[in-house]
Amino acid sequence: MTTRREQILAQIATTLASTAGVSGRVYRSRVTALARAESPAVIVEPTTDTCQQNTSLPKLDWTMRVRVIVTIRSPNAYTDADPVIESMHSLLMADLTLGGLAIDIQPVITNFDFFDADQPAGVFSCDYEVLYRTQVADLTAY
Repeated sequence: MTTRREQILAQIATTLASTAGVSGRVYRSRVTALARAESPAVIVEPTTDTCQQNTSLPKLDWTMRVRVIVTIRSPNAYTDADPVIESMHSLLMADLTLGGLAIDIQPVITNFDFFDADQPAGVFSCDYEVLYRTQVADLTAY
């Protein structure tokens, strides 16, 4: 069985597959460079996962920070990425439990980076905190 963490990350990627403008180009922790034809794209990756034991229950309460990166190549990266980011955010916020896998998901911060590539490129990193719970001895179960 897959850990609750991986189930949540898979659910986020599935949810974002219908993000406007990306034509299904949603990747899970992609490490290879994106070709020009693969832009815009969305990349989903975990950055941290912290835990506290719930003393009243034999449960672990987790807070996972997930980074959703929107990459776009365009001389107007700000304006061209905006509808993609809006669509991505709306899809994530439509079900705060991510199909019943999480307790909550909330936006935290967005960072903006621009690069000189074969044409200008923008990388918009949108961090979300996902709260979820597992059993103490079983990371696959609630």
